This record gives sequence, C-alpha cells and structure tokens, in this order.
Amino acid sequence: MDLDQLTQSLARNVKRWRSERGFTLDALAARSGVSRGMIIQIEQARTNPSVGTTVKLADALGVSITTLLDHEQGATVRLIPPEQTVRMWSTPDGSVARLLIGTEQRGPLELWSWRLTPGGGSRSDAHPEGTVELIHVTAGELTLIVDDVPHPVPAGSSATFEAHVPHAYRNDGAETVELMMAVSVPPAR
Repeated sequence: MDLDQLTQSLARNVKRWRSERGFTLDALAARSGVSRGMIIQIEQARTNPSVGTTVKLADALGVSITTLLDHEQGATVRLIPPEQTVRMWSTPDGSVARLLIGTEQRGPLELWSWRLTPGGGSRSDAHPEGTVELIHVTAGELTLIVDDVPHPVPAGSSATFEAHVPHAYRNDGAETVELMMAVSVPPAR
C-alpha cells in the first residue's frame, strides 16, 4: 500500500470508528491526547501522522492499528501478502517494525514482526488498561523494559506483560534481534 492509500484509509477509518463510537472530535481528542486540529487534518487526509499519533488514536478508539490502516474490510478470510504488510517505523541502519495482520474479534488483536539492529530500540507509551503483549524472540537478545525495569529475553524465549505502563524494546547486544509480537487490546467501552 502506498503512502497516499495509507493516508486515505486512515482518514476514512478514523472518521468511521469515531462515528461508530459516538465520539465528537473533542471527545476523541480528550481520550487520545491528540489535538482536535490534528484529528481534523487526519480525517481530511491532509496529513500522514506519526506512529505514536496513530497508536494513540487506535487505543482511544479501541481498535487495532491494522483496522485504522485497513483499506478493505469485511472478508471472512483475509490473506495478507508480504508486500501489503505495513512498515510502521524503520531506521537507516535496518531496524524495522512491521504490522503483519490484526483482527477486531473480541477486541483488537495484532501480530507484528520486528527487527532491531545493534543499539536499536523503540519506546511505547502506556496502552489502555487490559492491553497484553506477547513476545517471542527468534534471534539475538531483546532487552524488554516494562515500567523502567529491564528484562533480558534471549532467542528462543517468550515474554508476556500487561502493557498499560510505559515500555520499550532495545537491542543492547552485538547481533540483530528478531521477534514476533502479538498485542491484544480490550474493546472500547
């Protein structure tokens, strides 16, 4: 999906989910911490927001990032070829986070593929209460930081945590870290 398609899908889906939830622009701004003006620009497809802004809106709407970026809703079986996955962030030295697939059944559920080059990392704000992340490291050793406490997760190991606190993923080692991550977000109330 190209950037223009992504911007158009995000505009349409933020507007749709805000309407389905019965949120005014001001209510969504208050819930998400994203300014009313920025939400208007997003809904009018006049801006391509940061990953952090997109995550805040998805959390506030109680949907997955996949749902906000999805341009085709409704099929019973959805096959996502590699070229349609969404690269949410990357660095020049090769670190990357890719959203592979997600669903809205019983609350949003997302599956991610991450690669962190040596010295690479990413921070995340707290997600809504009840959000759970599952991680499986396939290469290297991840340093998972949850509420300022570091946890080493070597290749072949898995971890899970409640993600309603600030958290981060770091590669403090000399080899590239590769991991799979599933994120389950409770439905919006």
